[in-house]
Amino acid sequence: MVTVKLLIVSGAIYYIYWHFNGDKKVDFNQIKGYLDLKTLLILTAFSSVNWILEIFKWRHLVSSFKEISFIEAMEQSLGSLTASIFTPNRIGEYGAKVLYFPKENTKQIVLLNFIGNSSQMFVTTVFGLIGILISDFKFEVFNWFLVFAVIVIICLPLLYFFRNVEVFGFSIRKIISFSFDFHLNNLRFSIVRYLVFSLQFLFLLLLFDINLDFTTAIGTIFTMYFLASIIPTIHFLDVAIKGSVALFLFGQLGIDDWKIAAIISIMWIFNLVIPLLFGSIFVLNYKPLRK
Repeated sequence: MVTVKLLIVSGAIYYIYWHFNGDKKVDFNQIKGYLDLKTLLILTAFSSVNWILEIFKWRHLVSSFKEISFIEAMEQSLGSLTASIFTPNRIGEYGAKVLYFPKENTKQIVLLNFIGNSSQMFVTTVFGLIGILISDFKFEVFNWFLVFAVIVIICLPLLYFFRNVEVFGFSIRKIISFSFDFHLNNLRFSIVRYLVFSLQFLFLLLLFDINLDFTTAIGTIFTMYFLASIIPTIHFLDVAIKGSVALFLFGQLGIDDWKIAAIISIMWIFNLVIPLLFGSIFVLNYKPLRK
């Protein structure tokens, strides 16, 4: 177990080192001129709220069968983040979180994690489609909504007819068996969290003197998060994927590449690297429930 912990933490630290040494688009000497103490405190506040919401969201999900403290929810959320850093689409988070609970709760934890991630993806998709609609990328907006409408029209009846079909012990009926308030609160956490990190990105655009009108800026941010979220990747390369999408979209608006690369790197440091370091502490202190 000690060896596994060290491997996970070493991998997380190497991930941070690899990014700082591999990203040639970012000149950190240029960035320093934009970051003062006040700015750092604002960025820290954004990221703290972002992760506090995620922790409360996980605590809410688990409350469907067990009450856990905020500290326990934080340990499980940040510890699983660290453990899943090298897995495709953070799938390792499912396996990491179940280790914090007795074996008989395995299916419940996997299902709750799926519900939490699905609600965040749903919010990203809805805001992403809104972003495409209100931004300057309107060349295919009708086709986007047409495809989306067709998918919804096809999927809803299928979901209803196959609601009792179980896959790996899970079914649509089990997901909708939770109360309306349960799903609504989960969705609220996802929406507010999405708006927090979107506004953080918008704040950084203003900080780097990128002059876009609000509609274009927020629409492009929404579009960026949507496109980045539908590209399969491992969390290890998440910053590269988001960076590439952001560079493409904002490049169409005539924004300097180095400024967008700098913003992506700052978002990465505050929303992933710092939580990853805290998660590494939780991983090292983890005491297994299962023998």
